[in-house]
Amino acid sequence: MKQIYVDLGKDSYTITIEDGLLDRAGTYVKSLTKANHIAIISDDTVDGLYGNRLEHTLKQEGFSVHRLIFPAGEKSKNSEQLLALYQKLSDAGITRSDCIITFGGGVVGDLGGFAAATFLRGIPFIQIPTTIVSQVDSSVGGKVAIDLPSGKNQAGSFYQPKGVLIDPELLQTLSQRFIHDGLGEVIKYGCIRDAKLFELLEQVDDDTISAHWEEIIECCCRIKARIVEHDVLDLGERMLLNFGHTIGHAIERCYGYGYYTHGEGVAAGMVMLTAITEQMGITEAGTTERIRKVVQKYSLPTQVAAASEDLLQYISNDKKKRGKQITLIVLKEIGKSELLPIQADELPKYIRKVDIK
Repeated sequence: MKQIYVDLGKDSYTITIEDGLLDRAGTYVKSLTKANHIAIISDDTVDGLYGNRLEHTLKQEGFSVHRLIFPAGEKSKNSEQLLALYQKLSDAGITRSDCIITFGGGVVGDLGGFAAATFLRGIPFIQIPTTIVSQVDSSVGGKVAIDLPSGKNQAGSFYQPKGVLIDPELLQTLSQRFIHDGLGEVIKYGCIRDAKLFELLEQVDDDTISAHWEEIIECCCRIKARIVEHDVLDLGERMLLNFGHTIGHAIERCYGYGYYTHGEGVAAGMVMLTAITEQMGITEAGTTERIRKVVQKYSLPTQVAAASEDLLQYISNDKKKRGKQITLIVLKEIGKSELLPIQADELPKYIRKVDIK
């Protein structure tokens, strides 16, 4: 078992990483809340696979359990599903003395977490992430949100969980595409802060990486925890976590949510931007090629067919934009990243086609 303490004063919590944790989750939840009633927010895929097991362990600890389920996929991360969750929470009689568990991937954590943050002005919640993306990234740090027609995650809040419970064994039921999707975020962590993690990803492959999940998850969570402690409201250092995301989010929106997964968009975004910054002399020579090889090893895209003009129109509402300035996250070299504030009218220099093999 690994534990990581996220030191945020009154909002502090612990990330627990342990194989087989799901069937012991009731004990952990009991230590985190005095609630009698638990509302599990999950999607129909995760609930079908694991819902009964989670409910069983919670009932063993004396909790009354309500399972609130919505359709799986990014397209559910919207205001309609949020309002439906409010109604289900109300129908279940959930009060501010009760507790919500978000049980699933990034969409579940974002949507369910936003419901927890806003229903009755805030219900305590616990994250139990089930995908690589959510275990290494989105379940940590307290960002909860829904998508709007104008952009991804544009209605949201900062609302910290009471705890994050991670069972790497849940990754066994992921399809290969969603294992690779999650590796897009893992590659990002190696790029921005940990050259040794990146080197591990260069050394392993699809047949050998499963032996390293606990190590990989712990490494990513520690990086994110330390960054969040320094910048909980995403006004400075925390923006480093968005390496690849400015272009990645634009790719997701340009093609319609679901065509490219989040990790696929981020992977392409990292390679596309780094190819340009390396060309400009900002990034160490050879960096793009190393990222490209790792991205391709895990069947992730290195670029997309969309024209630069098509992507640029979806970056105008990026959350990292401040007035007429936007902050790009760029690499100096593998493991070292920095913020690059530019004027919005300079964006076309960084969002353009370059030759990527």
